[in-house]
Amino acid sequence: MKSSLEKKHAIICGSTDGIGRSTAILFASLGCEVTLVARDQEKLDKALSLLENAHGQVHQTICADFNDPEDLKGKVNSHVGSLGKVVDILVNNSGGPHGGPIIEAEEDEFREAFDRLLICNQVMAKAVFPGMKEKGSGRIINIISTSVKQVIPGLGVSNTIRGSVAQWGKTLAMELGKYGICVNNVLPGYTSTARLEELAKSKAAALGVSTGEVYGQWEKNTSLKRLGTPEEIANTIVFLASDESAYITGHNLSVDGGRFGA
Repeated sequence: MKSSLEKKHAIICGSTDGIGRSTAILFASLGCEVTLVARDQEKLDKALSLLENAHGQVHQTICADFNDPEDLKGKVNSHVGSLGKVVDILVNNSGGPHGGPIIEAEEDEFREAFDRLLICNQVMAKAVFPGMKEKGSGRIINIISTSVKQVIPGLGVSNTIRGSVAQWGKTLAMELGKYGICVNNVLPGYTSTARLEELAKSKAAALGVSTGEVYGQWEKNTSLKRLGTPEEIANTIVFLASDESAYITGHNLSVDGGRFGA
């Protein structure tokens, strides 16, 4: 089986680094036209330069801050309205909140994370839904975390909000299935990204150990005894975005190398 995304258009959020960027690069290589979304235009331009256009695609960007849902709403609605085509695939993806024990978290940390990770997902979904409904098909893929299935110590706010996002996605799948729209949640495990490096440094400082020791423990907590790569997560996203996945919806799909333990 070889997936093809030719003649499809995807909006990929958080697409200047890590999993989002790897997904955008892979989508473009499979013939998909891509709109990148992130808050830093310089990084957007750099990511845009990495995308293939061998199939005549015209890739674009939206510079918006996911900490400002109203700003995002205006920009994405304007962009979708000007495309002149249906957005076939939406990949919701954004950086998580800072780590730390949940009892030490301030109330505003929850509000900010809720806006960034759930409200902005809702904004994006509402923007692409009318076109998907009219076409009778579509894919909405939410990048979340394995904390949905097993909470991660030291990520109190993230554990809480990620769980809300997972339930939102599964509810959306139930409601939109009759329109041929599939909604799934991808739950990456320990993946070699800048976000993981930030968490490793924070955990190492809290425990008084080296970052290498933290990485080593994370690797031991997987069946494969290694970290994942952004490209491996992207491969899963491609499958869920493809026509071959048309009967898969409402799932929390772990891509974690067989993670267990803390």
